[in-house]
Amino acid sequence: MSGTLNKVMLIGHLGDAVKMHYFEGGNCIGRFPIATNESYTNKQTGERVTNTDWHNVVVRNKAAEICEKYLSKGDKIYVEGRLKNRQWQAEDGTTRYATEVHVQDFTFLSTKQESMTNAQNNPAQPAQQQQSPQQNATTQNTAPSEPEQEDDLPF
Repeated sequence: MSGTLNKVMLIGHLGDAVKMHYFEGGNCIGRFPIATNESYTNKQTGERVTNTDWHNVVVRNKAAEICEKYLSKGDKIYVEGRLKNRQWQAEDGTTRYATEVHVQDFTFLSTKQESMTNAQNNPAQPAQQQQSPQQNATTQNTAPSEPEQEDDLPF
């Protein structure tokens, strides 16, 4: 295979609000962290262990403005993009490095209403995990225990 692939897909919760940076010429970028969790049971102790990984996400221009308008801390989001590394000189002269996810596509998995409801009910806690639309479709498409009535629809 002669080609290469750089693709990242994440489903996680925002760790902070979208921070916007505007440039001359009207372009802008938005940056925000996403937390993803991995849970397992420790076989030796029987204790439930959860590890959280943080990902730096970058969105550009119109997508950044949409994210700033509709996303807030704790919201669940799906992002798809590419990994990019960048380096810069810190004020103390050291070279700093960061790995970022540059977004090409995204989908909000928490509705604005769910976010506001969670914020009102649990102001000190992040939004609770919601069932994704794909999971909802899966649970709704299961075969019913009773036979369905036939419709007179032509399709």
